[in-house]
Amino acid sequence: MTLTVTPIAPERLLWEETVPGGHHWSGVFPRGTGLRLVDLKGEANVAALFYNQHEKLERYNMADTLKAQHTAHLTRGFVCYSDMGRVLCSITHDSVGWHDPLGGVSDNEQVRRKYGESRYQEQRNAMYRSGHDSLLIELGKWGLGRRDLVANINFFSKVAVDEAGRMRFHPGHSRPGDFVDLRFEMDVLMVLATTPHPLDPSPRYAPGPVQLIAWRADPPGEDDTCRNFRPENRRGFYNTEILFRRGER
Repeated sequence: MTLTVTPIAPERLLWEETVPGGHHWSGVFPRGTGLRLVDLKGEANVAALFYNQHEKLERYNMADTLKAQHTAHLTRGFVCYSDMGRVLCSITHDSVGWHDPLGGVSDNEQVRRKYGESRYQEQRNAMYRSGHDSLLIELGKWGLGRRDLVANINFFSKVAVDEAGRMRFHPGHSRPGDFVDLRFEMDVLMVLATTPHPLDPSPRYAPGPVQLIAWRADPPGEDDTCRNFRPENRRGFYNTEILFRRGER
């Protein structure tokens, strides 16, 4: 999919940051914030989780997100539902066309078998990291732990399921400069890891860096693409907006 990057007006820009490949990051995005994730080298995978910043027991729900929108992948128009039927964030623009919500994250044993040993004691920041441990490290910064590690989204990765039920990873799916834009509909804690996708067949540990660009976004109107992408989404936006009208957040 070819999509020209929409420039972000300088007066709306909040901050920019680059997360190296094989690292982890977390931060809070207030309602009405936009976030652009950019695959800088075409080798990125971003394992991401979302939580209601004010009540972290409410978090991204993979099953409800896919079921309510009749899909097995995510792209422009889709939203990320919480387990309370509210919209955590919306995908407003996307040059990639397919993001994987099924593949999960790697663990330490899988990383060791596939890539070998590379410990901090010898390699420092070039050590090999698993997605599982990377997400747990960030969750711990916010008082969360292993029981809060739920099914994640893998931005920039494509995994298709064939007729026999086999999951197949598509190498080279994302190209340098590809991006996806999120708009946060709640005050959201986002946790991410830029570690390799667990189904990536490459024997080389070489995850790519990702640029994060945050800005003040326009609120979704009645004609908003994400609001109207599926009939269920209108109900999800209503559930979200009524929360803020009541002041409960």
